[in-house]
Amino acid sequence: MRLRAGEGAFAPAVSCSRAQCDHPAVHRIEWRNPRIHEADRVKIWLACEAHFDFLLGFLASRDFPVRVHAVSDPVNEEPIV
Repeated sequence: MRLRAGEGAFAPAVSCSRAQCDHPAVHRIEWRNPRIHEADRVKIWLACEAHFDFLLGFLASRDFPVRVHAVSDPVNEEPIV
């Protein structure tokens, strides 16, 4: 995680989860693989605008349950069914 200057403080800057991408993440994709994860196990990928469709498509093609939020939204700790 990189840090950037904020208004008098440092705020974390997060990067896209796509390999070799260092663009700022704007989407948070919460997902799980129901074949190996219990419903309360949630994995998170971060996506920039350029890779959002690619990452979401990868998960959708496998029928994994997903939730999508803005990076700045609070984390939803409810299981993904």
